[in-house]
Amino acid sequence: MENYTYNSFTLQIEGFQITKDLMYPVFFLFFTSYVFVMVMNIGIAVLIFIDKNLHQPMYLIFCNLSVSDIIGSTHILPRLLSDILLPPSERLISYYECVVQAFFSQLFGTTSHTVLMIMAFDRYVAICNPLRYAAIMTNKMLIKLTVSAWGVAFVLVGILLGLTIRLNRCRTMIMNPYCDNASLFKLSCDSVFINNVYGLTFTAVLLTSSIGSMVLTYTKITVVCLTSKNKSLNSKALKTCSTHLVVYLIMLISGFTVITMHRFPQYSDYRKLAAILFVIVPSSLNPIIYGAQSKEIRKFLFEMFKSIKAKK
Repeated sequence: MENYTYNSFTLQIEGFQITKDLMYPVFFLFFTSYVFVMVMNIGIAVLIFIDKNLHQPMYLIFCNLSVSDIIGSTHILPRLLSDILLPPSERLISYYECVVQAFFSQLFGTTSHTVLMIMAFDRYVAICNPLRYAAIMTNKMLIKLTVSAWGVAFVLVGILLGLTIRLNRCRTMIMNPYCDNASLFKLSCDSVFINNVYGLTFTAVLLTSSIGSMVLTYTKITVVCLTSKNKSLNSKALKTCSTHLVVYLIMLISGFTVITMHRFPQYSDYRKLAAILFVIVPSSLNPIIYGAQSKEIRKFLFEMFKSIKAKK
């Protein structure tokens, strides 16, 4: 007969099952990844802030993606790093800390979609309505888009976690490397029917809106490019849209991998690794892809390094 501990405020995180020989190499790998993610995303955000040439809607909206990546990485990876160095029996976390981590991990996943959706809108206006771009993408519109992307995510995730924390808990083991909503409601012995219905609805609405907006946006952009004889416009569209599409596909593939692995309990270790890679891979590649594509960012970095070299 299974022993239950009801509504315990101390939980245990299962984490990775790592041998002592691999503990430090794995720690170093994740630590290096975390430092890289933070340096790249903070660097891009600061760069956009200090260079007036980058005070354009496209870059200001992209800053939201960097902020989302910083939030997701900061609330997941440092805790994971400390747990790697601890034996499984000592990987303890308070219930409230777990709820906060779950909230920010879900917020990170949701804003990854909503921010890329408003970035798609910006690209649509820039390519399909270039003459009206300045009139449409005003500071007021930027604020509205940013508030919408974060506001929708806060509300959806707030309801998701609200439905979970109302449940009584009879288990204490988080079967994941970090706390998320699914791990939390699996602690309950109450009926989670409402949670499953809302969770599926939430996921369906988010993915339908996200994928739908991308398909609609890129269909219209493709039509404009095919009917236009302006080679400069077509070249600009190809450059900016291919960058945005690559970032979106990386995020989508990473997310679908995690969701798919949840359906195969026998591959729990692969699921845990996929959950961590969902945080690390897009967060690492986003600033690299956009930085490499942006002529303004490359120019600023070149001039900065040139001035540093001249001072020496």
